[in-house]
Amino acid sequence: MRPKSCLQLLTPLLNRASFTSKEVRDIGVPSAVLSYYVKAGKLKKIKRGVYQAIDYHNPSSFRWADLIDAVFSINSSVVCLISALAVYDLTEEIPRQHWIGIRHETSARSNRQIKIVRFRDLDLGRTEMELEGVLIPIFDKERTIIDTFRLLSRETAIKALKEAVAKGGKDRIDFIKLEQYAKKLHFDITPYLLSITT
Repeated sequence: MRPKSCLQLLTPLLNRASFTSKEVRDIGVPSAVLSYYVKAGKLKKIKRGVYQAIDYHNPSSFRWADLIDAVFSINSSVVCLISALAVYDLTEEIPRQHWIGIRHETSARSNRQIKIVRFRDLDLGRTEMELEGVLIPIFDKERTIIDTFRLLSRETAIKALKEAVAKGGKDRIDFIKLEQYAKKLHFDITPYLLSITT
């Protein structure tokens, strides 16, 4: 199959935030063609098996593209702290860097775009969230709030907690989980919860 005809078959996928190599095979295009288009500058490989058109732009969600690139540029990393607060809409701060959590033994270092934070327990509260059609690793809201109290300013943490408590429905915070994380991470959240909820 010629590359030009492959590209025509891929057109519906190119308009999406991302697509997988399986979806490409399902429409009759060999997945090996994807490597050709990545080298040719037509596609961007987001992570293994997940691709995006190089000129893809969705104004409603494009703000997360750099964060997605950042978290997938470091193996076994997770979005954390200020970046996670921004994703959950729990802060008005606009992160100047992408805050990425890693294990202590990982050799990655901070740079102008990425703020590296080392954690002893990277699995506690780790979850996945869809951004721009891509599942990214991120700490859940409850872990993010506890870490904010532990590692950032009290002002930022209290504002985030207030915002989280005010949300309802599917965005409602899980107080039991919050207290469990606080206990495991040796932080007393109770006084702050009492001052906000009473």
